[in-house]
Amino acid sequence: METRAAVPLNAVPPYGHVISSEKWRNSSLIQSLKGGGVKVLFENELGVADFHLPNKSCILYVSECDVIAGNGYKRKLVRFRNSGSSFQELVLVETTRLSQQYFSAVQKFVVLDLGLTVLPVSGQTEASQLICQVVHGGGRENPFRRRTSSRLLDPLVLSVVQQVPGVGRVKALALLQRFSSIQQLCSAAPTQLEPIVGPAAAQQIHSFFHRPTAAGP
Repeated sequence: METRAAVPLNAVPPYGHVISSEKWRNSSLIQSLKGGGVKVLFENELGVADFHLPNKSCILYVSECDVIAGNGYKRKLVRFRNSGSSFQELVLVETTRLSQQYFSAVQKFVVLDLGLTVLPVSGQTEASQLICQVVHGGGRENPFRRRTSSRLLDPLVLSVVQQVPGVGRVKALALLQRFSSIQQLCSAAPTQLEPIVGPAAAQQIHSFFHRPTAAGP
């Protein structure tokens, strides 16, 4: 039987804390969070969500096993979307060698069909790093917050930014905390990019977006 989750559903953890579903207690993700200085509160009644963050985001983690096992994960995603939470709902999808081929379909379902924010992660370690970043961000800007009709950390934007020479996943994520769309990145001057990625990468990004992508010989 399902437990009632009306109260914990919108519970906001205090600064420096994360509320985690009890099922994650012995996971490597939780150990990484603790190693990163995050205090973890466990709760049996979070509903479908796996984690609640201090910035009023809640996370559903879709594992490699979920992705390759079939379409069962879709029911969980729909319940997550329909949970009635007042939080920003974020879906982390584990993208590995085995699950990479399915990510496009998962991404389309999450973003286009459900209208949720999705972010690929290589595993629990990277997921914990993202969560730590939010928790230790304190009162700073919420990197997952919606801005008008656009979404930060849009997977398509993330994919494009990672194609820039010298820009990996970490720098791409840092850029998408400041610029929520390709248009904003295109409009950014190198001096605006330098504090985030350094002068060399700033020049590469600026050049990447200011030359034809299908230039002839």
